[in-house]
Amino acid sequence: MIQVTATPAVPAGGGRHPAAPSGGDAPDTPADDRLEDLTPEQLAAQWEDEKPPAAGALANAASSLVVVGVGTGALVLSVVMGLGTPAAPQPGLWPFMISCVMVVLGLFQLIIGRHNRDAEKFTRMSLAPLTGLVTLAAMVALMPVIGFELPALVLCVIWMRFLGGETWRSTVLVSAIVVAAFYAIFVLALNTSIPHLF
Repeated sequence: MIQVTATPAVPAGGGRHPAAPSGGDAPDTPADDRLEDLTPEQLAAQWEDEKPPAAGALANAASSLVVVGVGTGALVLSVVMGLGTPAAPQPGLWPFMISCVMVVLGLFQLIIGRHNRDAEKFTRMSLAPLTGLVTLAAMVALMPVIGFELPALVLCVIWMRFLGGETWRSTVLVSAIVVAAFYAIFVLALNTSIPHLF
């Protein structure tokens, strides 16, 4: 009996092959092929194994209390700004309505969703949204002092490089384009009163 061993060949139409990458997606091709061969049940089991650990009741309660606290603070600030009426709204009306929704959702999660198994456990990656929020608040605080250009540039660099894991080349290029686009739109084209240096 003759045993024939076939050697893999690249299709003439330029098909994907792990040994002959032809583009940016080629390194991921073997993993993609493996995923395509899995059944829906196998995929679900794999995702279940790879997902982060679920948060406990204490973490769910803490996150709910944070939402309730932020919503309550926003409610107070909204009332201070003035609500007005639906026919003649003042600046605090829409923030007040959104704050009410936040408080209701936070209370609902606190009471009903304590045993929710879909929430993820707090890990080191949980600090990324907090870092984004702090840097955004810093940009807003610095804009009236030194304009928006430098704070926006630093914000883009932090978000793309340190939170997004982008390369330095793409980070610098995209950050500069974003700031230039904002300047062209809001300063040159629309002539808004946004604080700016130049």
